[in-house]
Amino acid sequence: MSQEKVERYKKEKANRKQTLKKEKAQSMAIRTAGVVLCAALLGWIGYSGYIKWESAQPIKSTEITLDPITEYMNGLSSEEAAE
Repeated sequence: MSQEKVERYKKEKANRKQTLKKEKAQSMAIRTAGVVLCAALLGWIGYSGYIKWESAQPIKSTEITLDPITEYMNGLSSEEAAE
């Protein structure tokens, strides 16, 4: 080996721990970003599907007739007026 190759090998060997640590951190950051991106994408797809499903459902409504209550209240007020 030439002297230049030997020097380069020594430098690489001296910085090997730092290089591996940096590569592991970078790999972990990429994995974490990928997981977060997938979770956000799945959440968005799920939410959009739920909204579409809800809009396709018939609207449930209840009709309330207050006529008997109104008649009862009118009957009470007319009895009070007669007394």
